[in-house]
Amino acid sequence: MSVRRREFLKFLAGSPLFLSEPIPHAQLESETWPLISSPGEALSVFEFEPLAKKVLPPAHYGYLASGVDDDLTLRANREAFTKVQIRPRRLVDVSRVDLSTEILGTRWGTPIVLAPVGSQRAFHAEGEVAVARAAKAKGHLQILSTMTTASVEDVTKAREAPIWYQLYPTARWSVTEALVRRAEAAGCPVVVLTVDLPVISNRETAAKLARLDERECGVCHGEGSTYFRVRRKPMFDGLDVSGLTELNAPALTWDIISRLKRVTRMQVFLKGIVTREDATLAVENGADGVIVSNHGGRAEESARGTLESLPEVVEAVSGRIPVLIDSGFRRGTDIFKALALGADAICIGRPYLWGLAAFGQPGVEAVLEILRKELALAMRLAGVTSIRGITRDFVTRGV
Repeated sequence: MSVRRREFLKFLAGSPLFLSEPIPHAQLESETWPLISSPGEALSVFEFEPLAKKVLPPAHYGYLASGVDDDLTLRANREAFTKVQIRPRRLVDVSRVDLSTEILGTRWGTPIVLAPVGSQRAFHAEGEVAVARAAKAKGHLQILSTMTTASVEDVTKAREAPIWYQLYPTARWSVTEALVRRAEAAGCPVVVLTVDLPVISNRETAAKLARLDERECGVCHGEGSTYFRVRRKPMFDGLDVSGLTELNAPALTWDIISRLKRVTRMQVFLKGIVTREDATLAVENGADGVIVSNHGGRAEESARGTLESLPEVVEAVSGRIPVLIDSGFRRGTDIFKALALGADAICIGRPYLWGLAAFGQPGVEAVLEILRKELALAMRLAGVTSIRGITRDFVTRGV
């Protein structure tokens, strides 16, 4: 690539014309004001993103920032929050608020969960271990990705409490079963099966930003080969992956739930449920919970935000199993709206990774603290003092 062409592409990457997603007001301010120099300076989670963008190689930032195709679903996840309005109540004693909630019989100090994201050492040298320490310090549930760059044993040790394990089913059952048994042996009480990627999606933004990266990425990734992608991931240590063609499983059907339950005592959640039909089938086939998710806009290009999918999933489940949700959460008011629409907990991904890239463990802790404070403030201003008290009556659909 010529120097002139590379410089031109860098110019485009920094130009508002290059961005496929309209910039929210708060994010625009964080991009135009000077970069923060410590986690405590951040006024919102948006202020961590431009610093993460600055310190990360283009390909790594692209992996983190990308949606699929035209990034319509990525945008829809954020835009969905503007379509739901809060209905505040007045003259309520809000001097004290309780953020605690219960998930599968375990009491947590907050409904904010750390979603699974792979390859976190691409964002910081301590990766998932730093995130686990932050989760411990702030008392949050952590879900670990199959594509983790730290082992489930090391992350559990750092968290000093059980974590949940996200599972890509893979195209070979022997590998899948080995991953599940290892997670269970490490003390994970829940396996979270990702079901929204039967095949890998088309992540154009990531590919465009990778063009700006001057490193030789093929050394690590083997030009996209599954073998090269997994051989450096600790969860695949000791496994024969030489013939593994894909982490995704295009032939996967509903019997995967019973197959998993035959080999593990962990509870089985399905991540990627977005319709009432599939929510009903999840319950009928024995799932112990679901996560309403479109992979942060990285699965199908539906142009539909998860907040828009949430009500029909909640209605279909009808309280029989927990419903969690992820994709696009950036504010305490976002979390409030999802809780009001029936979610039991909310998973965040990109924001804590912005904090990780910017400042390591202190950055993750700061992101979690900001979101907790914003949620508590949203509750006080809406006139509700407990997570259980946030009901459907507190929101309405905007025009």
